Amino acid sequence: MRIDILTAFPGMFAGPFGESMVRLAWSRNLVDIFVYDLRAFTTDRHLTVDDYAYGGGSGMVLKPEPVFRGVRFLRRHTRPGSVVRTLLLSARGRRYTQETAGELAKTGHIILVCGHYKGIDERVVDGLNIEEFSIGDFVVTGGELPAMTIADSVVRLIPGVLNDIESATGDSFYEGLLDCPYYTRPECWENMRIPEILLSGHHERIRKWRRQETLRATWLRRPDLLENVTLSEEDRTFLLVLQAQHRQDESSSQV
Repeated sequence: MRIDILTAFPGMFAGPFGESMVRLAWSRNLVDIFVYDLRAFTTDRHLTVDDYAYGGGSGMVLKPEPVFRGVRFLRRHTRPGSVVRTLLLSARGRRYTQETAGELAKTGHIILVCGHYKGIDERVVDGLNIEEFSIGDFVVTGGELPAMTIADSVVRLIPGVLNDIESATGDSFYEGLLDCPYYTRPECWENMRIPEILLSGHHERIRKWRRQETLRATWLRRPDLLENVTLSEEDRTFLLVLQAQHRQDESSSQV
């Protein structure tokens, strides 16, 4: 896989991409990540990438010329047979999800364009057929941090990046649900013991416990996720019992 990042602040990527799974994937030749300075695609002697907005108002806007040149240059480097997708990191983009990460991991080439300042000239979106994505309903200074997040979420799904111990198939959101709690040594810490079932060695009971805790965490924290997940009869029965217990606990607390 190839991931290209177009940014006005390339220095921000040196540390994050030199650690953890991204570094591991690069060392195993499973991904190529290239960070390009947007100023390299300017033509004026001041290397200008932004200007004032037409119509007035505060804040600067990324100019269209360097972005057009940069994206077109990167698209020409797509390997034969690879599918390229170009994403603009923008607060107004559609929500980035684990499902999106899975889709991107199946492509051969991703171009991430980092928005910055007040925004980016709208002609970039209209003229380059770019997909706009947001990593959440909040605003950060620029698209650099979201680009790092997206790159990491995609890289860890590339076959061969994660080892046998750490598997992406058990992560939160992989099946549309939150993950269950995990514990490690020591068995007891400050009078808090891990659940006895995890010490039982009974794989089927542990599997069932983890599934139920996954459902419990999702129902308590993100019940909206359950609307789009296919549940088994066992899952639905557990949720009904859980909801009944919750109502009973609420009634008892009000007495």
